[in-house]
Amino acid sequence: MQGIIVKGIAGFYYVQTEAGLLECKAKGAFRSRKIKPLVGDMVEAAVLDEKEKTGNIEDILPRKNVLIRPACANIDQAVVTFAISRPKPNLYLLDKFLVMMQAQEVPAVIVFNKTDEAQEGEQEALAARYENAGAQLLFVSAKEGGGIDALRRILDGKISIFAGPSGVGKSTLTNCLCRENCMETGDMSRIGRGRQTTRHSQIFMIGRDTYLMDTPGFTSFDLPDLSKENLRFCFPEFAPYEGKCYFDGCVHLAEPDCAVKTALQEGKIAQGRYDSYAQMYAELAERERRKYS
Repeated sequence: MQGIIVKGIAGFYYVQTEAGLLECKAKGAFRSRKIKPLVGDMVEAAVLDEKEKTGNIEDILPRKNVLIRPACANIDQAVVTFAISRPKPNLYLLDKFLVMMQAQEVPAVIVFNKTDEAQEGEQEALAARYENAGAQLLFVSAKEGGGIDALRRILDGKISIFAGPSGVGKSTLTNCLCRENCMETGDMSRIGRGRQTTRHSQIFMIGRDTYLMDTPGFTSFDLPDLSKENLRFCFPEFAPYEGKCYFDGCVHLAEPDCAVKTALQEGKIAQGRYDSYAQMYAELAERERRKYS
């Protein structure tokens, strides 16, 4: 029978089928093919014990897409969640996540949680930075319920992943969206970091044809396999100025008569986003240098 992998823990995969939830192991043939089942995979499963609800994954059906981090498949959109404060958002980390989604052609939604804790001007500054970043932007308060209905509309009819650092309220938001306490939540640690409460990726059905995947929090990750010359195409705010620079193939850094840098000076591109681009370009250049040295 066919089903969807809704959770994977320590080599066991939980497959939701019309007959219920099966606890499955993957066939050894997948290892020889260097394929690992992922949460979100549509699979063919064989029932081994109907009473115990155990089975084997016999085949993985063709994937629409695959994300490496968080590891999952067949995703319609990625919802990356940060707190406005407590913990203070690492915007460079957010920008790297957006580049990763752009490189994999997965639509992104930015959710800033804890609007109830925002200081004056913080929300407006974040809105200005990301208004042209190619992602939907939403400000919510899981604690007070603000923005939750708007988030539900964005998620409706899609398979979405929830990603972001620990302590930003992803599990609390998931509980709000599930309309029940389906995820454990944790208190902030004494040093202001969030305690990790999600230890594995898991899909929840939150409405008709609407699925939400909560994923373990992250504090860092590497840029995708991307050339430094192509990085500029992962910044949507640069797109209106492509082809308008003096030099063909301009990477918008040291070149003169650069349309992107002119737009930056005119305030049409956020300085913080441009700084993230320059830092990522340097990272990719260093990675290429080490690879070929």
